[in-house]
Amino acid sequence: MSVFFCSRGNVIITKDKVHGKVETLGEKFRGKSGEWYKGTANSIFQNIAFIEQYDPDYVLVLSGDHIYKMDYRLMLNDHIEHRADVTIAVRPVPWEEAPAFGIMSVDGENRITEFEEKPARPKSNLASMGVYVFSWPVLKKYLTEDDADPDSKNDFGKNIIPKILADGLRLQAYSFEAYWKDVGTIASLWEANMDLLKIPPEFNLSDSRWPVYARSPVLPPHFIGDDAEVEGSMIAEGCEVDGAVKNSVLFYGVEIAKGAVVEDSVIMPNTRIESGAVIRRAIVAENCVVGENCAVGAVDGDIALVGQDTVLPAGFTVGAGEQVDAQEVAKREADAK
Repeated sequence: MSVFFCSRGNVIITKDKVHGKVETLGEKFRGKSGEWYKGTANSIFQNIAFIEQYDPDYVLVLSGDHIYKMDYRLMLNDHIEHRADVTIAVRPVPWEEAPAFGIMSVDGENRITEFEEKPARPKSNLASMGVYVFSWPVLKKYLTEDDADPDSKNDFGKNIIPKILADGLRLQAYSFEAYWKDVGTIASLWEANMDLLKIPPEFNLSDSRWPVYARSPVLPPHFIGDDAEVEGSMIAEGCEVDGAVKNSVLFYGVEIAKGAVVEDSVIMPNTRIESGAVIRRAIVAENCVVGENCAVGAVDGDIALVGQDTVLPAGFTVGAGEQVDAQEVAKREADAK
């Protein structure tokens, strides 16, 4: 038996019968005329020839913006046991969040009887995790038909799954109970980072039985100054903290100057927060500088965002829920003159 793993998007992860390996296929190399991917399903369709090299029995399709740990062997075994054509990993979500997901109804054997993509009035709160096991002949057939349909959005949730269900094939739901977070929004990305700070954490990065590996530089251990205040935070290597950091996540190489305050926030790599700056309920992206006496975010309200490579001049304000980048900073400064 051979299983092929792939991500919806431009990363293809493959496992052959003997050796596992990872290969990345960029969009610029895909298709007869080098066209961009037109949807989640089309991203797999354009790589059919690559998948065929491995002659798989099953294909596991994943999303690249979700955080969870799953033993895919258990899901695959469930797919085989039920002789399913498609198996979808599912979990219940709060009813108020259900309209943001693909929602399904199941019978007593967990066979999917209805599927709606982001329904305004969901009949169920059982949400698709965007993790699919397909029997390869089925997936190949429906991807090919979908590509030939000029009216299709070339999307798994909007087109492929509903069409397979309508044709009467067996779609099976695989229940997943552990931690899972879709980080496709600013708010959900912030929430996922805050989950790491809970005691015990909702998603455990320190589990030696199932380590999570990340690409990070080799830097010295973080340094906490004599006058610094650090409370309930996660601080990565290479950080230098001389200010106050509370309930926050600092990625590697972050500098917090004396007199700066960071609360309930996520500061990404190689960013510097200058003296007097106050950051609350915010995400500050990598390679940024937050100048002296800046104010980013607020105690309440939506998450503020500072985009990558942005320099906030001294005294600059980013309100709750606002999103700024280098272009927006330049515009505001020009308007102020």
